[in-house]
Amino acid sequence: MPPFLTLHHPRSAAAYYRTGLWQDDTFYTLLRRNADLAPQRLALVDGGTGMDWRTLLARVDGLAADLGTYGLRTGDRVCGWMPNRAEMVIAMLACSREGYAFNPSLHRSHTAAEVGQLLNGLSARALLMEEGWGADAETANLTAILAGVASLKAVYTPESFPAPGPNRSAWQSDPDAVAYLAHTSGSSGAPKCVMHSANTLLANARELARDWRLDPETVIYPVSPLSHHIAWVAFGQWLLTGCRYVLNNPPPGMSTLDWIIASGATYVLGVPTHALDLIAEEARRGCGFGRIRQFYLAGAPIPAELCEDFRARGIIPQNVYGMTENSSHHYTLPGDGPRIVSTTCGRGGQAYEVRIFDESDPDRALPPGQVGQIGGRGAALMLGYFANQRATETSFNREGWFMSGDLGMLDAEGNLKVVGRLKDAIIRGGHNIYPAHIEQAALTHPGVRQAACVPVPDRRLGERVCLALSGGASPDEVLAVLRGRGLSKYDMPEYMLNLPALPVLPSGKIHKRELSERIRRRELEPVMVTPQRRGEAPRGMARMTKP
Repeated sequence: MPPFLTLHHPRSAAAYYRTGLWQDDTFYTLLRRNADLAPQRLALVDGGTGMDWRTLLARVDGLAADLGTYGLRTGDRVCGWMPNRAEMVIAMLACSREGYAFNPSLHRSHTAAEVGQLLNGLSARALLMEEGWGADAETANLTAILAGVASLKAVYTPESFPAPGPNRSAWQSDPDAVAYLAHTSGSSGAPKCVMHSANTLLANARELARDWRLDPETVIYPVSPLSHHIAWVAFGQWLLTGCRYVLNNPPPGMSTLDWIIASGATYVLGVPTHALDLIAEEARRGCGFGRIRQFYLAGAPIPAELCEDFRARGIIPQNVYGMTENSSHHYTLPGDGPRIVSTTCGRGGQAYEVRIFDESDPDRALPPGQVGQIGGRGAALMLGYFANQRATETSFNREGWFMSGDLGMLDAEGNLKVVGRLKDAIIRGGHNIYPAHIEQAALTHPGVRQAACVPVPDRRLGERVCLALSGGASPDEVLAVLRGRGLSKYDMPEYMLNLPALPVLPSGKIHKRELSERIRRRELEPVMVTPQRRGEAPRGMARMTKP
């Protein structure tokens, strides 16, 4: 078996098993259990077509058998780069059966070249993909890029996907093996690949399903794409409860809200932007929200009025905090009041312990009520970063607490309040945008002396990107350079700010926090550079006065 260098520790594992946080289930054995208990119960719905647990098991076994014909072995990596299709879920389960690690986190916003780099970094053996997907699908030579991935043995499309079929070979049953990979990054944007086992993912899912009282009648619907970790938080809860999993892939002519209503979704997962968009659509149409009982919200602060709107409609909002590295470890409970839900991320469960550490000294713990860096440890924590020893070891303090890079505080009741980020990734509608990549590209223009990306607040999306510059380059010139350097259209700045000089720290580094504060105080005036809305002030903000 090809070894993974992981953080798996036998003594910690034994403790997790004793307390029931870890169990003997894999994703595939849970699939088989559901197929035995309720073979004809509707399990997975994709774009208007559905399959029961027995049919799903046959499709998983068919793909697993086909993958084996390409010589894949335990520990190999399989990747998915396609829309929210059932094939992605089938692939995750087939990989679990055979002991492969599945990576679904190739985003639509990736260019073909970026996907090629990620596939090479994983030495991927197989790829699921759909023609026309990706940020530069119309211009990229994907065939040539995939030919440059020497490890790749098989490429599947929806048209070439294997048929259902029996599979009489033995299946893998190790719940502690690496089963799921997901790319994430720090503020530098350098790709890191999180490793999870079935146990590290399911530890959090068991608690969420228990505390939010999910059962086989639940209809779970992640609005977030399958390339995002939230969809796999939903995946774990689905397998554990044997309920119905509806993919955000509406049939032609239907909106997401139409599909939520038609599918009978009761538990919807997404980021606040998704919720705000659904509320706005419902307000225009007056169509209601169908059977939704609870709405999981993560990835950005939740406006108080959003919580109030949901409660008025009989929908319980769930405020969630976590990362790909540790899943949705802190969350509010159904009985929590409006103040706790709108201002904190609750207390979470037993699968992940949180402690607050001094912002400048990650080894010094802080008492409740003080703001510091959020650290954590426990059964839901990842097994490390794939093939990246330095990133793994530098993510922990001296006592083994994982350092999130986020700032927060614990109140007297143990509720976690997230107040900011040490890292400077900008989160636009749940999509992480990494400033360093944009800044480095902008600095290749001879007329740019300094460059720094900072967030501009936005009520719907949470944040938008503002590129602050010094020098004589015009916005059109800089945007042309960014496009020429291959920047994804999803990462392009929407605002620009040109100053004689950017503020700097004593170290000489650009003082991004000062820039953000001056924008917040309305002392600086970013100008929108999105072509169709040029010159518009940031949404929800008044015009600002330059100093």
